[in-house]
Amino acid sequence: MKLHEFQAKALFREAGLPVPRGRAAATADDAAAAFTELGAALGVVKAQIHAGGRGKAGGVKLVRSAAEAKGVADALLGKPLVTKQTGPGGTIVRRLLVEEGLPLDKEFYAAVLLDRRLEAPILMASSQGGMDIEEVAEKDPNAIVRETIDARAGLHGFQARRMAFRLGFPKALVNKAAAVLQGLVRVFLDRDASLVEVNPLVTTKDGRVVCLDGKVVIDDNALYRQTAVAGMRDVDEEDPTERRAKDAGLSYIKLDGNIGCLVNGAGLAMATMDLVKLHGGEPANFLDVGGGATTEQVTNAFQIILEDPAVKGILVNIFGGILRCDVLAEGVIAATKAVGLKVPLVVRLEGTNVDKGRELLRNSGLAIVPATDLTDAAKKIVEAVS
Repeated sequence: MKLHEFQAKALFREAGLPVPRGRAAATADDAAAAFTELGAALGVVKAQIHAGGRGKAGGVKLVRSAAEAKGVADALLGKPLVTKQTGPGGTIVRRLLVEEGLPLDKEFYAAVLLDRRLEAPILMASSQGGMDIEEVAEKDPNAIVRETIDARAGLHGFQARRMAFRLGFPKALVNKAAAVLQGLVRVFLDRDASLVEVNPLVTTKDGRVVCLDGKVVIDDNALYRQTAVAGMRDVDEEDPTERRAKDAGLSYIKLDGNIGCLVNGAGLAMATMDLVKLHGGEPANFLDVGGGATTEQVTNAFQIILEDPAVKGILVNIFGGILRCDVLAEGVIAATKAVGLKVPLVVRLEGTNVDKGRELLRNSGLAIVPATDLTDAAKKIVEAVS
């Protein structure tokens, strides 16, 4: 679950990390009032969307008066902001963060994330922070330094100070920088995050180390024990279809093709999409109904797939283990009747009670095309939509 910058900074502030003074605003008048409350000569108005690249896209503006803050807010609120991460349609800006401007000196980058190769969290940082950190990582990998984190003990003091020295923080600020790095790791561990990122982490001309930006992503699997953070979920930032699928207990991601895929198991779903592409088709989605799907969930899955007008056919690929093939077949038959399916449907079943499942499909009286294996299924659905 992604958090907005103002929400991430609330977690930082709670953890004792230095962040600029500021608050969220939902209207232009509120943005003007927020600037006045700051009592600062310089302010920053930032669009709050779940996407990076806001600065380059015009979503971050400096302002020097309440009137300027209101004007920038008017220009941003209710309109799509298109960044390199939003896609061509952009994301509607519904909230802003109004903060004090700071006397910046130097920008750094810092992030805590999981290194799956090491099977441990790592702190990753660079002395070249700012909007082009992705280019830095691509062109000069040696500019990125790393420390492996003990998930039980956190980032040790010696590791934090070593990182601060390697990044080139002035000697007088090394301890402050180390404390911030340790604090970011604490947020990552305490909040069950999958990512905590600050870009940029800055030093100021008056001798501070400040988290100028903040990005936090919480592991969805841990939300049951992160109840306070779970309340920060912004459903407006989520794809409506993906949100509906999530609420129905389905894992769904929309893609750009025309073949809808309904599969049980994430690995099998990815293999199914690979086979579809191998034989010349384009998957319209990733959809995992899980190991214990009910008839209601299968019906929901069909409805969600068919909400995409690009879908010209559906491939169902089930390996029956926990989910028996006969139960799935009953669900497919009921779902097909419920949605009034008008596009080709290819079904491949294998596993527990497969013969009974195939018999149910064969005797259903519906236009269901059976497949003997995954390759056969992929070829048949590609041919059907061609």
